[in-house]
Amino acid sequence: MNDSIKEMNEEAMIEQEFQSLLNDYLKTKHRKRVEIITKAFNFANQAHKGIRRRSGEPYIMHPLAVAKIVCNEIGLGSTSICSALLHDVVEDTDYTVEDIENIFGPKIAQIVDGLTKISGGIFGDRASAQAENFKKLLLTMSDDIRVILIKIADRLHNMRTLGSMLPNKQYKIAGETLYIYAPLANRLGLYKIKTELENLSFKYEHPEKYKEIEQKLSATAAEREKVFADFTAPIRERLDKMGLKYRILARVKSIYSIWNKMQTKHVPFEEVYDLLAVRIIFEPRNKEEELNDCFSIYVAISQIYKPHPDRLRDWVNHPKANGYQALHVTLMNRNGQWIEVQIRSERMNDVAEQGFAAHWKYKEGGGSEDEGELEKWLSTIKEILDDPQPDAMDFLDTIKLNLFASEIFVFTPKGEIKTMPQNSTALDFAFSLHTDIGSHCIGAKVNHKLVPLSHKLQSGDQVEILTSKAQRIQPEWESYVTTAKARAKIASILRKEQKNHQKMGEKLLADFLEKAGFKMNDENVEKIVKLHGMNSPEELFTAISYHRITLGESERNLLKNKQSTSWKKLLSFPFVSKTGDKQTTETQPKEKINTKQILKLTEKNITQYKMATCCHPIPGDDVLGYIDESGELTIHKRQCPVAARLKSSYGNRIVATQWETRKEKEFLVTIYLRGIDSVGLLNEVTRVISHQMEVNIRKLSIESNDGIFEGNIQLYVHDVEDVRSLTNELKKIKNIKEVTRIEN
Repeated sequence: MNDSIKEMNEEAMIEQEFQSLLNDYLKTKHRKRVEIITKAFNFANQAHKGIRRRSGEPYIMHPLAVAKIVCNEIGLGSTSICSALLHDVVEDTDYTVEDIENIFGPKIAQIVDGLTKISGGIFGDRASAQAENFKKLLLTMSDDIRVILIKIADRLHNMRTLGSMLPNKQYKIAGETLYIYAPLANRLGLYKIKTELENLSFKYEHPEKYKEIEQKLSATAAEREKVFADFTAPIRERLDKMGLKYRILARVKSIYSIWNKMQTKHVPFEEVYDLLAVRIIFEPRNKEEELNDCFSIYVAISQIYKPHPDRLRDWVNHPKANGYQALHVTLMNRNGQWIEVQIRSERMNDVAEQGFAAHWKYKEGGGSEDEGELEKWLSTIKEILDDPQPDAMDFLDTIKLNLFASEIFVFTPKGEIKTMPQNSTALDFAFSLHTDIGSHCIGAKVNHKLVPLSHKLQSGDQVEILTSKAQRIQPEWESYVTTAKARAKIASILRKEQKNHQKMGEKLLADFLEKAGFKMNDENVEKIVKLHGMNSPEELFTAISYHRITLGESERNLLKNKQSTSWKKLLSFPFVSKTGDKQTTETQPKEKINTKQILKLTEKNITQYKMATCCHPIPGDDVLGYIDESGELTIHKRQCPVAARLKSSYGNRIVATQWETRKEKEFLVTIYLRGIDSVGLLNEVTRVISHQMEVNIRKLSIESNDGIFEGNIQLYVHDVEDVRSLTNELKKIKNIKEVTRIEN
C-alpha cells in the first residue's frame, strides 16, 4: 500500500513540475507549440519509468529541470525544450535516434544525437575521455549551437545536485566544470550561468573557504546597502529629470571571483575593494536612440561623480565577441571609493544574461543570421577541428586559451577594425589574417614603428605585417603566440616538417647500415638510440636529419660487438633499488587504492605518496589524489593548475583526500614578504620566526630596492595553521605591508 501511495505522490510531483515548465514556456515570446512539448515529455517519462537518480528521485525530474533551465535561463524555444526533455533517452534506454526522428522530426533528432555523442559518461568510468568529449562537443556545436546550450543547462543542473555524488566524483565534475563549461558559458554570453557554475565548483572544491567568504559578505551586506543607497540617490534624481524609464541594481562580486582576486593579488577579503558594482538598465526612448541614451546617461552621472580617466569601457559601439553590449564607467563616490557603473538597455541586459539565445528574441522571425564575432570564433574552432591533433589535452589547452580571452580592437593599415583576444601578439595578428601571412611573417610595424613578432598588441594599435618568401616557421614561434588559431597552425606546420625530417633521417640511417653490412631492424635501431641517449627512434631520425648526429665508427663498433649473456641478464632487472642491505624491486604489487572512499593522510602513510612539486601541498590545504599510469598516487592542492587539467581529463583517477596529521611531521613552505625598508627590519623578522614562533628557517633571500624591502623565506611548518599564525605575527611588524605563502 505504501509503495502505491509513494508512486501516486511521485506522479503528482512529476505532473506538477511539467505544468510548471509549460506555464514558464507560455510566458515567453516563442510560438506556443504546447502539443509537441507535451508529446516529448510523455515519451521521455515513459522511457525513463522506474529509473532513479543517485539522489533517489525519479530520473525524469532531471530532463524536466534541464528543460526549465533551457526555457527560463537561456530563453530557447520548443525545439530546444523537446531536445532537453529527450536528451538522455537514446543514451539510457533502448530507443534510437531513428525512433526520435520518426516521432519528432529531423531537427530534434539531430540535436538529441549531438547530445548523445557527447554524453560520454560524465559520471561514469569513461570520463577519462573528457577531452575527447569536449572535441565532439565543439564539432556538434558547429552544426547547431543549441547542442552546446542544452549541454550547459544539463551541466548546470548536475552541478546544482552534485551533493548526492561521491567526493572524488564531486572534485572531478567541479574541476571539469571550471576548466571547460564555465569558460564556454562565458564565451557564449551566458554570464549568469557562468557565475553560478564557478560558484558551485568552488563550493564543492573548497567548502570551508566558500563558507568563510559567504559569511563575510553577509556581515558586510548592510554597509554595502548603505553605500549603494547613498551613491544612487543623486543618480536617480538626475535620471528622473531626464524622463527615462530605468531600474538601478546593485551587483555584488561573486564568491568565486572574490576568492580568485584574493589568490591572484595575495590580498585578504577586506582588501577586495570592487565588491560592489552598480547596473543602470533603461528602456530606450526608441530603437534608434538606444546608443545615444547610453552616452547621455554616462554624461549625466559623470557630472555628479568624477569618472576614472582610464576605466571607460565602450562595449556599445564595439560589442564583445559573445554579443555583450554595455557602457562601463568607474566613478568615485563621496567617500573616495571607486564604483563601477554598467549602463545597459533592457535589450543589452537580456543579451548579457541569456547570451547567444537572446539574439533570436530581437530578430524578425527568429532564425540565425551572421552573428559577427561569435561566428568568427566558431569558424576558428572549425579550422582547429579540421586539423587532427595527436593529443586531446593539447587540443583542450589550445581552445582554452581563447575561451576566457577578453578582446582588444586593432586596425589594419587601411583602417579596418579587427577584434583580437587580449595579450595577442603581432604574430597572432598575422595568422588571424591568413596562414600564409603568418607563416612568412618577419616582423610588424605597430603605429609605424618596427616591432618583433612577439610584440604584445594594445587596443587601438594600427598594425602592418611584414613578410618574406624566404621566412619559415621556427619552433620558438609557439611561445610567441597566445591565440588558439595561431598556435594550432604553427604546431600543425611544425609537425609536418618534423615528419619530413624523420623520413629523411630514417633513410640516411638505412643507407648507412646497408653500406656497413647491417640490417635496418628494430634491435639495431634501438641500440643506436641508446648509444646517443635518445628517447625514441623518431628522435634519433630527426637528429640525424638535422646533422646533430654523424653516423660513423662508434655505430659500427657497437653493432659488431655481440653482447654477453650476463649483460642481457642485467638488462632484465632494470628497476632494482636498494633499501638498506635488502634488495627490493619496484615491480612489487602496489596496495590498491579505493577511489570511492576518502583517503586519510596520516603521519604513518604519508611516505607512501608523492607530494606534487607544482603546488607543494601541506596539511590543512584542500587536496586531492591522482593515480598515475604506474599506479602511484600524487597529492595536489585542489586549485593547482595541474590538478585542474587532471580533473577535467582523467577524472576517474581522482581520489578524494583529507589530512589527519597531528603536528609530528614538518613540511617546507615559502613565505613572501614585502614592505618599507628600515633599520633592524630583517632582525625583527627572524626574531618573530625563530624565537617567538620557534620555526626553523631553511633559506632566506632578501633584497632592498629604492626603499622597498622584499624577499622569500623557506621554513619548516607542520600545517596551514602554523602558516596562518606565522603570517599574522609577521604582519604585526611595523613597515611590513604584505606577507603571503607562495607555491615554490
